[in-house]
Amino acid sequence: MSDDFPDDLAPRQGGPGARLDPQAAARQAQCGALPRRFYERATIEPRDEGFVLTLDARPARTPGRNPLAAPTRALGEAIAAEWAAQGETIDPGSMPLTRIANSALDGVAREREAVLAEIAKYAGSDLVCYRAAEPERLVAAQNEAWEPVLAFARERLDARFALAEGVMFVAQPPEAIAAVEARLARETCPFRVAALHVMTTLTGSALIALAAADGALDGETAWRAAHVDEITQESFWGADEQALARRAARKREFNAALAVYALAGEN
Repeated sequence: MSDDFPDDLAPRQGGPGARLDPQAAARQAQCGALPRRFYERATIEPRDEGFVLTLDARPARTPGRNPLAAPTRALGEAIAAEWAAQGETIDPGSMPLTRIANSALDGVAREREAVLAEIAKYAGSDLVCYRAAEPERLVAAQNEAWEPVLAFARERLDARFALAEGVMFVAQPPEAIAAVEARLARETCPFRVAALHVMTTLTGSALIALAAADGALDGETAWRAAHVDEITQESFWGADEQALARRAARKREFNAALAVYALAGEN
């Protein structure tokens, strides 16, 4: 049996001669219509590469042509569940675990150190270090949301960060940055590194991402900490429906990344 999908299993776009591989959904979604579902069953199969997603018993591949394999059964089953939940069409927007897996396998696995360095850069100007001077309600909200994050950094990373008011840049102690880098260096699993990168970019804070990953904050608390300014402003002026929808979409991505981080270490 071939390790790729044969033509008779793949849906075709634009007539019988146009082939679509299993992961083409993400690319095709940018061009218009979603591809039709072309499989009945999504399961996982233990192989040398890990727990490989199979669609009708055929192994799936990433856009980079790597086997779509999770490092643990728990994560593999969660990815398979995304594929099983698709309807008549395949909607990449409803498959955040698969997207993170693709990123881990096609990118992070080759560029782990560069991705970790990018995460560490956020700590140099971390969101939680820049405080408002007013209004009083925002000052209090930031303090309540961000002090637990700084406490996590002190107690678990032995890192003490400098704070500033406004947007004026403050240089962080080299020892604090080194402590974050040392914590990140322990991450050897590409899936966990990819998940941390997603959480960091979505929150603007390496410290919030690490606090959530290490269980110092639950996902909801971490997300609210990252958006305390927006949430407080909405309490003054009301919420914009489009802004709420965008934030809800980003929150789903954050929750998916947090799930990948946890499941990549659970068999």
